[in-house]
Amino acid sequence: MTEDKTRVLLLENIHDEAVSRLESDGYLVETVKGALDEDELIERVAGVSVLGIRSKTQVSARVMRAADRLTTIGAFCIGTDQIDLSAAAGEGIAVFNAPFSNTRSVVELAVSEIIALTRRLTEKNQAMHEGVWNKDAVGAHEVRGRTLGIVGYGNIGTQLSVLAENLGMKVYFYDTSDKLALGNARRCETLDDLLDVADVVTLHVDGRPGNSGFFGEAQFNRMRRGSLFLNLSRGFVIDHESLREHLASGHIAGAAVDVFLQEPKSKGDEFVSVLRGLPNVILTPHIGGSTEEAQADIGRFVANKLATFLVDGNTTLSVNMPAVALPQQEGAHRFAHVHRNTPGVLAQVNSILAEHSVNIEGQLLATRGEFGYLLTDIGSDYSDEVLTALRSMPATVGLRVLS
Repeated sequence: MTEDKTRVLLLENIHDEAVSRLESDGYLVETVKGALDEDELIERVAGVSVLGIRSKTQVSARVMRAADRLTTIGAFCIGTDQIDLSAAAGEGIAVFNAPFSNTRSVVELAVSEIIALTRRLTEKNQAMHEGVWNKDAVGAHEVRGRTLGIVGYGNIGTQLSVLAENLGMKVYFYDTSDKLALGNARRCETLDDLLDVADVVTLHVDGRPGNSGFFGEAQFNRMRRGSLFLNLSRGFVIDHESLREHLASGHIAGAAVDVFLQEPKSKGDEFVSVLRGLPNVILTPHIGGSTEEAQADIGRFVANKLATFLVDGNTTLSVNMPAVALPQQEGAHRFAHVHRNTPGVLAQVNSILAEHSVNIEGQLLATRGEFGYLLTDIGSDYSDEVLTALRSMPATVGLRVLS
């Protein structure tokens, strides 16, 4: 009967590949086209074991406290700053994302926008639609020989670096972490060093709070006159008003922006931005990873991580839980124990099992910050008293019986 099935709630038009993958394991999947606000999500999440979102739905501590059965959350995107990861760990909820699946799509969008802006295609296109034939080469350039400055040299930044170099661009990058330069790319010690040399500046930073507003008036003013600017990372990392002023003055020749401070919840809703109406700006509705190929890959990848976690409890690539991967043993019963990272937890768990004559067949424990995660396989039957004793431990956050 459907009421006995594990319930899955997928929001924001998650790809059908995810639905098919989860339904193939017998889960009851409900889909919602748009994002939900906090109160709406609280109403919908009751009885749900698996929640899937993209970038717009905010999963707060209040939502997770209201979720009586929530076991795992899938972010069908790269970023996870829309989820309170610490609160999730505190509720024993594992969070998974797709750190690699849409990398190529974002990089291809960046390359296409760099070429379009360098050739002034936005302005030429608009003039043609207005019936104006303006055939000239003024302000139009090849990308070959120009200098690309990449801020954030992670999965996207490094792949963009390789493709840009193949186009004949000179590549400089800046990252707060020590990253290995690929090809002939050169590392800049400071952001100012990069801004001093770049003809094109593109941001590919993550959504950590420390990145909020880090690129503003001082950085736009430091950019070379006539340079180009791209932001395909997070809307809150730049000062949009300052960007508009520098575009309007001609100091920055053009920009492409895919992410915004406030984004509409659903397709068709009004989009509001100070960057609207500028002919030298490409505005896209957060579609960096929105290709059919990327979304299918993301759907498969994240759904597979969620389904695997439900069955065997392995947390490989979880963004908020300790990484534990214990091979399945045929005929064994498995417990997943989330606990506060305090001394003696493993000894206490094993003492409880020994007291009830339960033999351990396999066991793996890892810790991450405030929390620990323990998978235990036992080869014999057990009583309800064992589960009660494990759940009653002072350090226990949650206990899940997997088999």
